[in-house]
Amino acid sequence: MRIDVHVHILATLPGHGVMSHYLRRRPNVAAIRLRLGIPLRGSDAKVERACEDVLVRALAGCPELDAGVGLAFDAIYTDDGRRDDARTHLYVANEYAAELARKHRKILFGASVHPYRPDALAELERCVAAGAVLLKWLPLVQGMNPASEKCFAFYEALAHHKLPLLCHTGGELALPQDFPNYASPELLEPALKRGVTVIAAHCGTRSHPWDTDHLAAFCRIAKEHEHFYGDTAALNSPNRSYAIPTILGDDAVRRKLVHGSDWPIPSLATFRAGVFTALKLLLTEGNWLRRDVLVKHACGFDDAYFARAGTLLRLPAVTPPG
Repeated sequence: MRIDVHVHILATLPGHGVMSHYLRRRPNVAAIRLRLGIPLRGSDAKVERACEDVLVRALAGCPELDAGVGLAFDAIYTDDGRRDDARTHLYVANEYAAELARKHRKILFGASVHPYRPDALAELERCVAAGAVLLKWLPLVQGMNPASEKCFAFYEALAHHKLPLLCHTGGELALPQDFPNYASPELLEPALKRGVTVIAAHCGTRSHPWDTDHLAAFCRIAKEHEHFYGDTAALNSPNRSYAIPTILGDDAVRRKLVHGSDWPIPSLATFRAGVFTALKLLLTEGNWLRRDVLVKHACGFDDAYFARAGTLLRLPAVTPPG
């Protein structure tokens, strides 16, 4: 299967999710909503329905992909396991992400469980039973330290269920970074030692020129650990596209890349695809999900790259006809 492993869900209804007033007011978020046709005003039900419709249309309009992983997003938890709603700007419930996956053929369920929450292992079991294909963390924002001993039992459960961990590495611009020390892919080595398949989102790239760059660490770990991969989410953006020649130019790293877009973050047409191709796609392909695929094709990402996620995720068994 050709799968985008990094597709965000937005939710606003009670029980489904939260977008803080701070996040809604951010100019970049408002610009994305305007471009996608998601209303800036109106009831939470209207906004959430528009978010769902836009995602479903984007996937339907991308025949190059068989599915996208719609990502839940857990709240911030403190070191002693208390949920910190005051600092949580984005929350998408596992139940809602699973519901969308049941409703829409091209959406797969990507769970998110903070390992510090008291019921973390029980919630993971519920997500596995609901059909989760991977588990997503954003340590910079959510506040888990991937190298902490508090994660070790959780890693063992992930390995037991063969559920990959998609973990943000490198810089972050869309959400406040309350935990900036949790950006390095090196923090994920305890997960690898416990048998977890790890996908390092963004390949450790920086989000702006003054960020710490973890690309070299990503490449080293990708070559040292069999079950360590990287997704290419947002690598078409001006701040991250510098990594494309490096990751495609090393065969050992190239074989560890997985397709991800970071939708609805806009996929820009990097000139690394060629000036003519980049301008053509920027002007003619309005579906950011599809533009991301086409730009990466033009940059040299091959068919094996687009199919790799299908060999890593915990996909539901398909019953043959007959």
